[in-house]
Amino acid sequence: MRKLFAALLAVVMLFSMVSIAVAEEEPITVTVFRGDPGDQPTSDNKIYKLIEEEFGIKFEIEFLAGDLDETLGTKLIGEDYPDLFDGGNSAEKLINAGALIDLLPYITEEGTPNLYNHIKDIKDDLVDEEGKLYIIPNYGINYNAQIQNYCNGPAFFIQKQVLAWDNYPQIKTLDQYFDLIERFVAANPTDKNGAAYEGFAILCEGWRHFCLINPVQHLMGQVNEGEVFIDRETAAVETFINKDYAKPYYKKLNEMFNKGLISRDTFVMNYDQYIAKLSSGTVVGMFDQTWDFGSATAALETANMYENTFIALPLVYDEHYGFGVIEEQYLNGAVPNKDRGFGISVNCEYPERMINLFENLLSDRWQIILQWGIEGEDYYVENGRMLMTEEQYKNRQDATWKMANMATAIWESAPKKQGTMDDGNAWDPANQGEIYFNLMNEYDKQFLAAYNYQKPADFFNAPCEIAPWGEAWQIDKSPIQDDYDDFLLIQDQWLPKIIMSATEEEFNANWDAFVAEIAPSAAVHDAHMQAEVLKLVNK
Repeated sequence: MRKLFAALLAVVMLFSMVSIAVAEEEPITVTVFRGDPGDQPTSDNKIYKLIEEEFGIKFEIEFLAGDLDETLGTKLIGEDYPDLFDGGNSAEKLINAGALIDLLPYITEEGTPNLYNHIKDIKDDLVDEEGKLYIIPNYGINYNAQIQNYCNGPAFFIQKQVLAWDNYPQIKTLDQYFDLIERFVAANPTDKNGAAYEGFAILCEGWRHFCLINPVQHLMGQVNEGEVFIDRETAAVETFINKDYAKPYYKKLNEMFNKGLISRDTFVMNYDQYIAKLSSGTVVGMFDQTWDFGSATAALETANMYENTFIALPLVYDEHYGFGVIEEQYLNGAVPNKDRGFGISVNCEYPERMINLFENLLSDRWQIILQWGIEGEDYYVENGRMLMTEEQYKNRQDATWKMANMATAIWESAPKKQGTMDDGNAWDPANQGEIYFNLMNEYDKQFLAAYNYQKPADFFNAPCEIAPWGEAWQIDKSPIQDDYDDFLLIQDQWLPKIIMSATEEEFNANWDAFVAEIAPSAAVHDAHMQAEVLKLVNK
């Protein structure tokens, strides 16, 4: 009888487990918001199909259309929260509004080892003052070795053909850069199709106005701290936009504007219009971050317009500006992208299942699928090295192919592995040495060879050690939100006006008026940022 009872109990338990498994795998549709523009994947996208087959999850993805802060504001007012919520560079609005759940109660060493190990060494830097974590960084967590083949962050960019036209000069300073642009446009006013070249474009829309605001800190030899200059030895913080060392940059832009090298519409164009301009190959230079215009780069490469693609340059002020000899330091150590990526909203009915999805997608197997694709279709393995044919590599640059063969929208906002695998292969195919160099297009190979360089990062000094505060742009500004909003609005209103000044007298008058108007909010910004940096230094 005992044996029969045990057998019956085993059968009951088996059916119970099967019932639980079926319940857990019940198909669901997960709503997703991405705080960036994007294109919908095809209905037969092979990676999303794999996710659906394995996890029973489909995605209904909404991409940003219009202004980010306005869109988030509307969603917050109506409590219209998707299951997975990426607030882009305004994610703090979601956190402060209580739209996201704390993830830490769901992450344990036993239950979610991938997520636990992913953040365990930096958890103290990621949680807020109450010890809560709302977003696992979507970028910046490296495994084993950090690979630096190119500058993915901020820099001054210029079309490669412009450097080739001038016999591959070393452009190190602000004046050298704009002198080259001016000479190139004078000698080549239009491209081969008769379209006029635009010397320097400035994206000013929304949170991407960093293209307008941030260059000053880099010209002074600092990594990206956002809107403050920080002395790395003393941790002294100051807002830089209203300082004497900011004025020469905007004076240089003013000179370029009055020479016709900066278009008036650059101050009112939206992101899509900006990308369209870059994709056309008619923009000679700009300040931006590499990741911000990746779609334009892909469009140029797809059109075989390699000479129109951009190279990043780490410019500093020339000595005659009076700030001494400045050593560039654009590249920083790996910085976890704090509070950026997917959060799980309080409206989500299945947070455990979302955590389980992230846990599984962070496994080695799924990271390879998400980043490399399917072995035999998207890459091959030879002597332990993951490699791609030229066709496979070119597919990854094709926007149409990606819509059907990569889960970009989910991968970009989800936690991910960067750096190298335990076997030495790179997590990102673009960082795999054999792929990066051997499958580089011939134009880029010849371009780098002209400088005797192996990779675009060779234009830069090596990355410096990450500071105790990470990068200061990550610091939450919500405690001073009203003053911070004024601080940004004043810059957005005044800086284009300053650049478009018709005379030197008008420029100086506008600059002085700007400095006076921004002083109160800048003082509040200074005090807040200084206090927060010191907290992180003394943590």
